Amino acid sequence: MRKETEKIKVFALGGVGEIGKNMYVIEVDSDIFVVDAGLMFPEEEMFGIDIVIPDITYLQENKERVKGIFLTHGHEDHIGGVSYVLRKLPVPVYGTRLTLALVEDKLSEAGLLGRVTLKTIDANSVLEFETAQVSFFRVTHSIPDAVGICVHTSQGSIVYTGDFKFDQTPVDVYGADIGKMAQIGNEGVLCLLSDSTNAERPGFTGSERSVGVEISKEFHNAEGRIIVASFASNVHRLQQVFDAAFENDRKVAVVGRSMVKVVDIARNLGYLHIPDDMLISLQDIDNYPECKIAVLTTGSQGEPMAALSRMAKNAHKQVAIRKGDTVIIAASPIPGNETSVSKTIDLLFRAGANVIYYGEKKIHVSGHASQEELKLMLNIMKPKYFIPVHGEFRMQKAHAKLASATGISPHRTFIVEKGEVIEFKEGRAKAGTKVQAGNVLIDGLGVGDVGNIVLRDRKLLSQDGILVVVITLSKEAKTIVSGPEIISRGFVYVRESEQLIDGSARLVKEIIEQSIREYAIEWSTLKQNIRDSLSQFLFERTKRKPMILPIIMEI
Repeated sequence: MRKETEKIKVFALGGVGEIGKNMYVIEVDSDIFVVDAGLMFPEEEMFGIDIVIPDITYLQENKERVKGIFLTHGHEDHIGGVSYVLRKLPVPVYGTRLTLALVEDKLSEAGLLGRVTLKTIDANSVLEFETAQVSFFRVTHSIPDAVGICVHTSQGSIVYTGDFKFDQTPVDVYGADIGKMAQIGNEGVLCLLSDSTNAERPGFTGSERSVGVEISKEFHNAEGRIIVASFASNVHRLQQVFDAAFENDRKVAVVGRSMVKVVDIARNLGYLHIPDDMLISLQDIDNYPECKIAVLTTGSQGEPMAALSRMAKNAHKQVAIRKGDTVIIAASPIPGNETSVSKTIDLLFRAGANVIYYGEKKIHVSGHASQEELKLMLNIMKPKYFIPVHGEFRMQKAHAKLASATGISPHRTFIVEKGEVIEFKEGRAKAGTKVQAGNVLIDGLGVGDVGNIVLRDRKLLSQDGILVVVITLSKEAKTIVSGPEIISRGFVYVRESEQLIDGSARLVKEIIEQSIREYAIEWSTLKQNIRDSLSQFLFERTKRKPMILPIIMEI
């Protein structure tokens, strides 16, 4: 018999109202279970930011209660933040073999390997904790070893599906464990957290098997070199490329650090099957006829388009697109990236390649469930309460509509924002308080040191540039020794705007002379006067608002 649980809390620190940076927290009395720790790629207005991770302030404040981080699968949006989180929160990490092998690689890069406990689980593992039991069930996704997570409590189970779809003909030997899901549903699910990525897409998601056939056909038809772009972590897709290369007697060169790593790790663990003599180094591709070569590529962070656009512009160190190449884009754009993807496709056509891309032919299918499969999951689990997660707000909303169609009344469905807590007591749910949640921005080696103010400054600089005013004063003689010198970057071209610059210099000089006459020189007031007057003067003349930096030196 389970220990009676007084209070359960469920909330998201990332993964709701956005695509990526998945992190969900299940609190059972005093124990905290963290599910996934992903990253998100920056939005366009996040100038210079490399990646975004969840804000874990709440977990740090309660670190002695955190029992561990439980990972569903090895995609960046679920494990990309692990190495950052573990620096502040040294707790055990639970995951399947492939997932932990990918995490190990991240930890060794961050210098954390050996300082963190990694515990391998599989779909049949059951972990006992003081307040709850944690079990797992197998799901089908575009990476092997994906699982859903179930936290068993005396009030019922809290189930998180992870990323899933119901593929009746999976590439993987192990399909989704529907029997086990049904068993969990029959035992009683208090709350289901389910993947909403494709909640707006009707019908069923296509089978991975159909993609293999299409890729093989394209390999057969291509006469020159073949360049395949894919997400590095889509191991099933990589296997299909190697299979097609084998059938058509082509050698494969792998490009991109993340792709090389994933191929090595998945091959060593037996998740990728590649004939011994198939892989060649990139330096050797010119030693073979073009009809015998395939290049498998991805960009930084495993994002396929970055490397392709460099190849198309002839800016890639190792591979340039030639006339007669066939480029297969076996990936769909990350939401928000559609414009840059279409530009890349355009560049590839300009470079003379024959481009086969998603939407034109069936060379990629989503790894996420469409509407009919989401309904199936809801019907199997029969949850008392439902929280749609893993998606933007409109996807969560669409998923809530599907839940209503399967008989879950709308007042039992919670569409949550980051940090909004849902509390369960005696099997009943209500909206609770809010915990701190948000984005931590990573720029280079800085974690969280770039905030809204720095981003605002970067935005201003990108829009209207900067104007630096340098003046040297003698405080004793109360005179200007030199200047004002005006330096412009990204505002106007100085040589063509001499009148404007001269006018600005005269204005600054007048302000300084006036303040010298009127009162003792007070730096901050003087700088503020220069900023205000100059800003107004420049806006009247140019309708632009550059950032103005007065630099006053005294001798």
